[in-house]
Amino acid sequence: MFKDNWIHALAELDQRGEPCVMVTVLADRGSVPRDAGTKMLVTRNEIIATIGGGHLEHKAIKLAREMLLTGDRHPRVEHFNLGARLGQCCGGMATLSLEPIGQQQHHLVLFGAGHVAKALIHIVSTLPFRVTWIDQRESEFPAELPLGVTKLVSDDPVGDIRDMPANSYYLVMTHNHQLDFELAREILNRNDTAYFGMIGSLTKRKKFDYRLSQRGYDDETIRRMVCPIGIDAVKGKHPAEIAVSVAGELIAHYQGETLADKREDSAATEPNDSPDNQVA
Repeated sequence: MFKDNWIHALAELDQRGEPCVMVTVLADRGSVPRDAGTKMLVTRNEIIATIGGGHLEHKAIKLAREMLLTGDRHPRVEHFNLGARLGQCCGGMATLSLEPIGQQQHHLVLFGAGHVAKALIHIVSTLPFRVTWIDQRESEFPAELPLGVTKLVSDDPVGDIRDMPANSYYLVMTHNHQLDFELAREILNRNDTAYFGMIGSLTKRKKFDYRLSQRGYDDETIRRMVCPIGIDAVKGKHPAEIAVSVAGELIAHYQGETLADKREDSAATEPNDSPDNQVA
């Protein structure tokens, strides 16, 4: 795709928020496939450029993808004898560096630009998220947005869900309960979300569960909606307190922690039914 033009490829990967490992031939001695300075980029799904192919490249790709899979952020240097043991007959020596570049970024779709969302956006912009921030009211967005946040003023926020990439995170925090319900239906219809959370009380949750079940959604599907959202131990109703609580739940999710089903948690009755979400 990019052949040896790895610089442009690296810029595109950075724009997409996709991490990679840069493999560089640091030193060569004797007969080797490529000279010192040759580079290759390895992502989870792509190989960009080449260090010469063969078992050396195969081994480098395997090591790089292990680093991506485990989240290893430490550069490493490996020495290879290109003889029979590696399955190559070059007979030379190659030293490779494997350097992780970029951090795995998740795509977060945030609906609503109220007080809690404004507080939350400053936190999630410091986390490994690219954010699409959607509201129908342009006047509600701040004049300046944090890095990595894209504003979308939309007349059809429900329709915008169809254009979002797979494995996105969704947070619904609008000022309108009916809009929340329509957003919930469209998000649940996708079947490819990484996380779906909605601000609100346990009372709101039970009403939505009933309305969704009446429209044919089974219990397993409905359970994919997290509501109330946030860490249970944080009980405050100040927008900043709710934002920290919600951000903590997002962090727990992408770090692989199992989130409890809050539908029957009596301690979660009203903790984050914020002023942004009080329209009946």
